[in-house]
Amino acid sequence: MYYQSIPRNQVVNYARKIIKQNPVYLDTETTGLENTDEIIEIAIVDSNGMVVFESFIRPQKPIPPAATAINKITNQMVANSPFLADIWPEIRNLLVDNHIGMYNAEFDIRMILQSLAINKIPNDTKFLAFDVMRVYSDYMGADRRYRLEQAGKNLGISIPNSHRSADDTLLTRAVFHTIAGIPY
Repeated sequence: MYYQSIPRNQVVNYARKIIKQNPVYLDTETTGLENTDEIIEIAIVDSNGMVVFESFIRPQKPIPPAATAINKITNQMVANSPFLADIWPEIRNLLVDNHIGMYNAEFDIRMILQSLAINKIPNDTKFLAFDVMRVYSDYMGADRRYRLEQAGKNLGISIPNSHRSADDTLLTRAVFHTIAGIPY
């Protein structure tokens, strides 16, 4: 893999530029990592750090024990939650025309699109996503990807990486703001 180092000041300037555009931040928790898995929790945080959307989502099939072991979300917790089709219009409204910061954006976007398909929800949304994980790697001058928890620790951020959507979204925002030198 070829890696070209980006000067740290360019990474900082990029983060500042995006923050001026009032992005939202998003995280999902899922039933797993495979192409048959789907979202079971989602949170969206606005540019000011306010949780503007947070919900469990009832999946089409039971949550496997391996997923529950990671995110601590059980089938009982989602049993009376809305299906994705019930809340997608509200979620879509918060995302459309906004820059969306995610830690490992490729995964979250894949899981959103995959969950929409599993739930037979038509989608024409174009995501203006940026990947805070990649930005952090560039900031560190490293040809590797860091886990969200490690990025937070390295930057001295005390928000936990709990594998729950709201906490992880707030931590993602804090990492991005810290890179920009802007209080979170």
